[in-house]
Amino acid sequence: MNTNELFKRLRGGQQMTTSQQIELAVWLALPSIIAQLSSIIMQYIDASMVGHLGANASGSIGLVATTTWLFGGMCHSAVTGFSVQVAHRIGAKDAAGARSVLRQGIVSILIIACGLSFIGLCIHRHLPIWLGGNKDIVEDASAYLCIYMLNLPFMGMYHLASAMLRCSGNTRVPGILGSMMCLLDVVFNLLLIFPERTLHLGGMELYMPGAGLGVKGAALGTMAATLTIAMLTWYFLAFRSAELNIFHHHGSYRLKRDCIRKAIKIGGPISLEHAVMCGAQVVCTAIVAPLGVVAIAANAFAVTAESICYMPGYGIADAATTLTGQTIGAGRKELCKHFAFITIGMGMAVMSIMGILMYLCAPYMMSLLTPVGEICELGTSVLRIEAFAEPMFAASIVAYGVFIGSGDTVVPCTMNFASIWLVRITLTYFLAPIWGLQGVWIAMAIELCFRGSIFLIHYKRGKWLR
Repeated sequence: MNTNELFKRLRGGQQMTTSQQIELAVWLALPSIIAQLSSIIMQYIDASMVGHLGANASGSIGLVATTTWLFGGMCHSAVTGFSVQVAHRIGAKDAAGARSVLRQGIVSILIIACGLSFIGLCIHRHLPIWLGGNKDIVEDASAYLCIYMLNLPFMGMYHLASAMLRCSGNTRVPGILGSMMCLLDVVFNLLLIFPERTLHLGGMELYMPGAGLGVKGAALGTMAATLTIAMLTWYFLAFRSAELNIFHHHGSYRLKRDCIRKAIKIGGPISLEHAVMCGAQVVCTAIVAPLGVVAIAANAFAVTAESICYMPGYGIADAATTLTGQTIGAGRKELCKHFAFITIGMGMAVMSIMGILMYLCAPYMMSLLTPVGEICELGTSVLRIEAFAEPMFAASIVAYGVFIGSGDTVVPCTMNFASIWLVRITLTYFLAPIWGLQGVWIAMAIELCFRGSIFLIHYKRGKWLR
């Protein structure tokens, strides 16, 4: 049975067998996993290409990485406030209402993204200094951050279009376009990061043009790829989507109090929680910075390498949010509980396997990112520490997706806040001076296991469904 037929059964109140529920969850999750992996592979590509420019270039991006996650994540969190409403309305077969929410989302996300971009541009020269970066990496870090902030509105609109397609049940298009973004990122990076050169391939000489912009080229390449795919994603959403085709179904873009209030209620706690969590990561970066350029670069590369392991969890969480949102909208709470159990179990199984692979392949993952032996060795050691936390990390990621789909955001956000600030930051403060970067990652692994445990307890109690 295809995905459309399964969604019709979900929205129409028809009985769904366990195998059909698993089938729908898997078919929704797979494209989302591809899209999430594509996103992190872009960072992997940037890090790998810049890594071949040396430790200073790598450290410059690593220094501001948590700040870029903060600003990008706040845009993504704001998108969630609208996409969950759309999922509920589509589940209730209210396509006109879903399109109204989408139009208001366009206006709101543009305002939010442009505002965040302005703030980032105001502080981009000073932030690398505030974070404790040395003079060798401050200039490149500032330039990278500046270009990232200019890209933020395009990124916000891309996230909005992708999230709207996914919550309508179309995860295939965002998955394909996410993969295309990776390919474009490679092409643009090759042209912008490195200078013009001659490549020797099997006895043949191939001239390769290049701008030689280094770290700036990595940021510009990502910006060009994002803009290109954002336009394609909006074409499929605004012209081709059955439920959300706003080109042929005209309507008002005026913001309505009820919609904005719900968006703030859903997305507000997520944005605040993300800001607080990324603020904690910025504090961790400030703790790592005095450990030296090698530690900064190893930390940044290890974070990028680990992301490949946990991004499948976020892909499954996207599917969980869509399924929870639509079953809630259709008034089918028992089915919602079944989907929650299936997706959380799926996430923990997949990320357990990814954790084993990360432990075994850590040296190879790091060697792809940088040729510097000292950075590779340190990065490998911390990745193997983190591998043990992947199953419980998966529990927190996917359960959070379930809670978001039901509209329960305040309690999970509070749990995230308490976990990272009371457990991770406290442990990092005490362990970093003793064991260096390994101490930072031991603290992270302990905190992720704690977070997964409290999320499973909240899921088991079932209050999120009410």
